[in-house]
Amino acid sequence: MDLLATIRIYLRVVERGTISGAARDLDMSQPSVSERIDKLERFLSTRLLIRSSRNLICTAEGRMFYEQGKHLLDVAEATINSVTSSIDQIQGRLRLAAPQCLGEVILPKTLMHARATYPELQIDLNLSDEIADPVTEGVDISLRLGRLNENGGYIAFPLGWVARKLVAAPSYLAAHGPIETPADLALHPFIRLKPVFANDLLPLARENGPTEEARIKTAMTTSHWRPMHELIVAGGGIGVLQHPACAQALAQGRLVELLDGYRVPPLALNALVPPLRPLPPRVRAVLDLLKQDIPERLEPALDIPASLASSGAE
Repeated sequence: MDLLATIRIYLRVVERGTISGAARDLDMSQPSVSERIDKLERFLSTRLLIRSSRNLICTAEGRMFYEQGKHLLDVAEATINSVTSSIDQIQGRLRLAAPQCLGEVILPKTLMHARATYPELQIDLNLSDEIADPVTEGVDISLRLGRLNENGGYIAFPLGWVARKLVAAPSYLAAHGPIETPADLALHPFIRLKPVFANDLLPLARENGPTEEARIKTAMTTSHWRPMHELIVAGGGIGVLQHPACAQALAQGRLVELLDGYRVPPLALNALVPPLRPLPPRVRAVLDLLKQDIPERLEPALDIPASLASSGAE
């Protein structure tokens, strides 16, 4: 039995929570993955997983083996790369999690840069607005927007700030009249992502002044930024879009920014990695590319108030 390869399979099973999910990721058949797990348990003479028709649960020994197995594979990779440290040796699979909008609009050019620089590297990109914790969900790098948990078991690398724009289509304003004060917002249908501004209060920061909350009237929610973008451009209502999502429409005049003198607080963007020392070479290489590329692709020269910088305003 190739022990390192089998440990890698076991780790992926635990991270995915299903044999079938791990099999898809590893390009293996489901019976082959099950067989490797069975062999590993026989080799160790202990039960690692409790399997049912619905899910997998780690035993205490299985959880301990998972944590030690991750460490073992990282040490093995670092050992190999210590004597084969050229760019050509940056290889293997890197799992990257990112929010949907950022992953669709900003990341592709950076990933092309990564592929051109490290052609032997395989990148597994998972886009979701659900928070992916690199420690508990088995990803190598997780890009996260907004406030960080101070007690998180990860290392955070700041990448900049993502601006957010309160916008409407010129056709909507022509039909429904101008929006001149924060109080006017409650008179217009607001289109938003489901988890954002769910209390129907929109934070607005005055230029050189405090942040206040304006009442909004939710008319529609979506689980993805693109339908929201299209609905607002089509004149279906007003809403807040991340700047990468609406920069082109703003430049083309298909959207206009509302409430001069106010802005929606930006979101801090961080790259999170598990607390490994040293970081595996493939993780360090991609992290360095992210720190180089991403700030250049965000709205330049954002002047972040100290109060926002300290709070990671949502």
